[in-house]
Amino acid sequence: MSWVIFAIVFWAMGYWANYKLANGAHSQSRLVKLAVPVIFGVTIIAVWEGLVRGLNVPHVILPPPSSIAERFASSLDILWVDFVQTFVKGALSGYLIGCGSAFIIAVLIDRSPFLQRGLLPVGNFIAALPIVGTAPILVMWFGFDWQSKAAVVVAMVFFPMLVNTVQGLAATDKMQRDLMATYSASYWQSLFKLRLPAAMPAVFNGLKIATTLALIGAIVAEFFGSPIKGMGFRISTEVGKLGLDMVWAEISVAALAGSAFYGVVAIIEKGVTFWHPSQRG
Repeated sequence: MSWVIFAIVFWAMGYWANYKLANGAHSQSRLVKLAVPVIFGVTIIAVWEGLVRGLNVPHVILPPPSSIAERFASSLDILWVDFVQTFVKGALSGYLIGCGSAFIIAVLIDRSPFLQRGLLPVGNFIAALPIVGTAPILVMWFGFDWQSKAAVVVAMVFFPMLVNTVQGLAATDKMQRDLMATYSASYWQSLFKLRLPAAMPAVFNGLKIATTLALIGAIVAEFFGSPIKGMGFRISTEVGKLGLDMVWAEISVAALAGSAFYGVVAIIEKGVTFWHPSQRG
């Protein structure tokens, strides 16, 4: 019962601290904006620990954060191997290939309304295909190692990136294009000096969407066949052995990697699109 009281008290303290910070005189400062989510996260972990221990929740259903942290610390070598296999080899390589090729093809089809009208509906159809249906096929085509996971990631990120880039290239208005024509600018001059810079917010929107799709695709693809390493492989095998602390340790690695990946892309976006209204203030 004492653990439940601890959880309630900690939640009340965290709520009070965040309320004061979010509504205080310095609520818009960078330090407060960083402190609020940190306090919220620590509060969630503390409440989780208190309720699981206080209510005697079986570890096979939901282990407490302390057990997950202990397993995390004792399995760093396994977690690192799984991280390299899934994120670096599978997700990151597929992300770079898929987004890079989508960007290039979007630029190439920009001059062809026929391809835009024909390819984008096909892209939306393929993007809607369930990963649990396409992943086994790609695993059979490309083998059980990271190459098949990268292929799944390419299929998942290609069309969202393509659609966003094509829409971004069409973002300039007629007055801006007429001005470039007045200066006798060629297509490529207009592309590099006007349309590509104007498309960057949409391009980065596609890149940020693809960060989450890439990691999800690589992990899910490993459920359908992989060597004896990788986040998806470890999660599926540990669930079968009821090792839920290891499962949550892998989920923690995936969450940290995905958040860091998204953050890096967002930082690059802020530097590239500093002129855009969404980056001001």
